[in-house]
Amino acid sequence: MTIPKLDFPVTVFSALKWATASLQQSGQQPTAAKELLQGLLGWNLTTLVANYRTQLSATQRDHFEQVVRQACQGQPVQYILGQAPFYGLELQVNPAVLIPRPETEELVDWLLHDYGTSRLRLLDLGTGSGAIALACKHERPNWQVLGSDISKAALQVARQNATALGLDVTWQESDLFQTLQGQRFEVVISNPPYIANCERTVMDQQVLDYEPSQALFASHHGLAFYQRIANEIATYLTRPGTLYLEIGYRQGVAVQRLLQQANPTAQIGLQQDLAGHDRMIKMKLR
Repeated sequence: MTIPKLDFPVTVFSALKWATASLQQSGQQPTAAKELLQGLLGWNLTTLVANYRTQLSATQRDHFEQVVRQACQGQPVQYILGQAPFYGLELQVNPAVLIPRPETEELVDWLLHDYGTSRLRLLDLGTGSGAIALACKHERPNWQVLGSDISKAALQVARQNATALGLDVTWQESDLFQTLQGQRFEVVISNPPYIANCERTVMDQQVLDYEPSQALFASHHGLAFYQRIANEIATYLTRPGTLYLEIGYRQGVAVQRLLQQANPTAQIGLQQDLAGHDRMIKMKLR
């Protein structure tokens, strides 16, 4: 498929028209056109619309044409721009980390609703870009926050985000709790890999092609990490202490069962996301 060149001179409006048609022709989301141009110019949507007649410079035109062609090949807008929003923060992202999702913002919201500003120790298990850890630290500066991940590359992104945002979060390389022995936390929160390998055939091809599989897939029908967390969490939570988990929308019953079997006296609750899907679990140990 041949995408025509973007001629010069070009206005914001004509550039968007070209990008929208190119994306549609390539089978990609045409809404990416505005996202890309806003990101490149540093404008919000209102500013973009107000400047429809503004002419792009040759450099801006060339850069926009380049990123639109990348998007036409299926690359996610967030990776092209190198940034993604999460809970009011702008995070750096690259293919070493998952693109933050709105559902995970709901998990953070649940935790922040439950806990005030009193000092506590929080562990973000499998932190990736640092999204959860950084959002919590931003909203609760008095908390002591540790983000852990098995991926060195992901931790590098998390550290860069913390530096850019001026947030004091500690980072540690660890395969779940492996290097965290002797530490206890009032709260542990995690969005672990939970997609079963058999679900690859129904997933968005863009996710499969560009996002890190290590952060997406888990064995045992997507439950492997929940089983490990269930078996070990009591050692790392204070009493009282709370575990918050994001889950796949069909995993509620199974994850609850794993947690209850390993922690018979725990109080466990399931919560749905805004779309009405089972999405979050909270387990309290007393």
